[in-house]
Amino acid sequence: MKRSLLAIVTTLLMPALAYSADISPAIVYDLGTKFDKSFNEGVSNGAKRFTEETKIEVREFEPSNDSQIEQAIRRMAKRDSNPIVSVGFSQANALGVVAKEFPNTSFTIIDSVVDQPNVRSVTFREEQGSFLVGALAAMASKTGKIGFVGGQDIALIRKFACGYEQGAKYINKDVEVFQNMTGSTGAAWNNPTKGGELAKSQFDRGADVVFAAAGGTGIGVYQAAKDNGKYAIGVDSNQNHLHPGTMLSSMIKRVDNAAYDTFKTKMDGTWTAGVVSLGLAEKGVGWAVDEHNEKIVEPFKEKMAAIEADIIADKIKIHDYMKTNSCEY
Repeated sequence: MKRSLLAIVTTLLMPALAYSADISPAIVYDLGTKFDKSFNEGVSNGAKRFTEETKIEVREFEPSNDSQIEQAIRRMAKRDSNPIVSVGFSQANALGVVAKEFPNTSFTIIDSVVDQPNVRSVTFREEQGSFLVGALAAMASKTGKIGFVGGQDIALIRKFACGYEQGAKYINKDVEVFQNMTGSTGAAWNNPTKGGELAKSQFDRGADVVFAAAGGTGIGVYQAAKDNGKYAIGVDSNQNHLHPGTMLSSMIKRVDNAAYDTFKTKMDGTWTAGVVSLGLAEKGVGWAVDEHNEKIVEPFKEKMAAIEADIIADKIKIHDYMKTNSCEY
């Protein structure tokens, strides 16, 4: 009887084990660090969730400069990793080259579009999430002055800034929005000292809320807000826990789901190539409310819910900076 039962269990498990063996997922992270408490870490959290559910390990590589990216993606593909998640807009050119070399490998790029038959391109409507936290910042501000600190000065980050400004102006047309970018290279994503200095300069000019869309650089912005008794708004991951009482909220960008869904659909046999665009309606972006900020934002929750509903219903029109390379509203 024991042998028969063992045979039945083994027979049932064998297809599942064989199926799992067909997937060997991998990630090439964006510049910065894996544990940046922001963009990269969000992707890492998606991989961690997948591994916890399936017991399948995810190979990972953290490039320290742009020159390592193409080599890293190719190395993963040569090692039969499949699918491979390529993190960040800066990997688009490299992935475009490698994807052609490995047509039987499935790739997902987060935050850019690569037009290849074996690539899924996941983009986000950051202007919608940024509009929400801009509105929140204007409602919470007592000075009528708020700030924005971006990472690398690129169109994608100006898209965040433009959405933020539009949301703030929706609440208060006279609000002043100070804006600074940290730098023009990939190093701008991991410079918390500079982030803190830029935030401090905005606080000195009267801002009392600053939104950081700057990866690891944002850590310095949040510390400066705490030191100066002001509010900060996090980005990508829910960063409310970093400085409870200082963090007004976080603009969430569900890069964790982008990574998790890539691995899960590949395992299930339902992965598809093409462009996927995620906004409020798809729960791809949003703003974070939890035990760390719920008392602070309680007076604004009803208005925020109404704004969110109007954005989803297309009653509020939000300009996407990347469509014109300008902030128009």
